[in-house]
Amino acid sequence: MKKLTRAVNEMIISAPSLLWLSVFFLIPTVSVLLISLHPADQYGNIMSGFTADNFKRLMEPVYMKIIWRTLWMAAVSTIICVVLAIPVAYYMIACKENLKKCLLILIIVPFWTNFLIRVFAWKAVLNPEGPLRHWLIQLHIISPDTLLLYNPYVVLLVIVYTYLPFAILPIFAAADKFDFSLMEAAYDLGATRTKAFFKIFLPGISSGITAGTLMVFIPALGSYVIPEMVGGTSCDMVGNLIAERVLVGRNIPEASAWASVLLMVILGLLGLRLTFIIINNFRFKPWDNEKV
Repeated sequence: MKKLTRAVNEMIISAPSLLWLSVFFLIPTVSVLLISLHPADQYGNIMSGFTADNFKRLMEPVYMKIIWRTLWMAAVSTIICVVLAIPVAYYMIACKENLKKCLLILIIVPFWTNFLIRVFAWKAVLNPEGPLRHWLIQLHIISPDTLLLYNPYVVLLVIVYTYLPFAILPIFAAADKFDFSLMEAAYDLGATRTKAFFKIFLPGISSGITAGTLMVFIPALGSYVIPEMVGGTSCDMVGNLIAERVLVGRNIPEASAWASVLLMVILGLLGLRLTFIIINNFRFKPWDNEKV
């Protein structure tokens, strides 16, 4: 009776979340997948019947180039964010409590400003007529014909700036729970600081690193505003192509096919993460300890 009551209580508690996910995630996701399998007329409207032509067009060389650009920019920006976030989190754990709180506030402060305003600020800073470009030219760091805007590197820079806090916060949370007595034990056994950092500390915060990686890679994969505003037409990513198909090309099924591809990649990453968690949880079973 108690188990039944507990199960009913858990279902009641979970019902609002399940309803929310069903209405705002599951139903729209299934709708997008179904629309991507429909043909479109000459005006881009959804027609009856089913076809795989929308997905076949994604394999064309011009589109494969955009897919490759999206993947490598998301991957490189994720690597940069994680590499920068790990020493920042390590320093924050080692510093005093008051300084730690100040650093946390400084990391969170950018979220108090609208995302579009922050991207506009970068566009103003890197403007061809802005002071930064003139100073770099005067210092002979760049040539007079070099533009700071509308190239892949500035898109990468703004993506890293935007999503770096998403990497720092989960890594800091994992590092805050790390048992640093393990590092001291490694020192006593003759390990250097570098070896202890890579062999003890990094594996100990692997959950935070994985979470930070996903929290940066997934939104970077679907970036639209950043390449649109600071990248120009030569730096289009999949997000820009989806917007173009919806707003200009008026081809809703093809836009849905592109969105479905992004969705499959994201769900695949989340599935790998879930599999990794399950494997870790069942690696050491309770009965193994009893036998020992």
